[in-house]
Amino acid sequence: MTKPGGRHVARKRFGQHFLNDAGLIDEIVAAIAPQAQDAVLEIGPGLGALTHPLLRCLPRMTVVELDRDLVARLRDNPQLHVVAADVLTVDFAQLAKDLGLAPGALRVVGNLPYNISSPILFHLLQYVDVVRDQHFMLQKEVVDRMVASPSTAAYGRLSVMLQWRYDMASVLDVPPEAFDPPPQVDSAVVRMVPKAVPPQVDEALLSELVRVAFSQRRKVLRHSLGQWLAQKGVEVEFDWRRRAEEVAVDEYVALAQLVSRGAGRA
Repeated sequence: MTKPGGRHVARKRFGQHFLNDAGLIDEIVAAIAPQAQDAVLEIGPGLGALTHPLLRCLPRMTVVELDRDLVARLRDNPQLHVVAADVLTVDFAQLAKDLGLAPGALRVVGNLPYNISSPILFHLLQYVDVVRDQHFMLQKEVVDRMVASPSTAAYGRLSVMLQWRYDMASVLDVPPEAFDPPPQVDSAVVRMVPKAVPPQVDEALLSELVRVAFSQRRKVLRHSLGQWLAQKGVEVEFDWRRRAEEVAVDEYVALAQLVSRGAGRA
């Protein structure tokens, strides 16, 4: 929505919080370290707080924006290739192909809407092969979950599914006052780099297995995952006395690999 005088008002339904701290923006751009030859795509550019500093380093970039008022503004910039769409509907593999990119060349950045950040992360997981790296501003609690280690309160399904496929690090904390309007939570910037040689596993099976494991995280796995496998008629040697958060990512992957073969030892 645009007020008289051209000022855009953040839309709650889009989860819009516009970054406006120049010092922090410079730190984010430094963390991304864009080079002139890079193919950069920004999700949800908003008013261009991150876009314009990036364009000082890049001749051109692609942006994905849903808000029609913002799309109209963005299309006034000849350096931008604007994709007017809900990011959850974007086929990033086809987009990379349309842009003439080599596999693993796309650099994805963005201040993600906090209300749909996890769905966006899982959507992008489908297209990890076309991505070189990802730098996202997210709710700090979500970033903490993404990078969490086993046997911590933050470790869960999101941790396992993303750490299976990415090397990740929290690179910068961002306070609420850096935004307009300020969110009611702290934020952080995370760096996600696809693993060069990830373990081969059925993603759908791994996802279901991990979901079942964490569905009763206060109970030992014998009562959740163990029963789930028994119902499938699969017998796997595993330490079922542990809780879900005590099992490392590589153990979940190994277990999924065994389940896909029908039985075995983990």
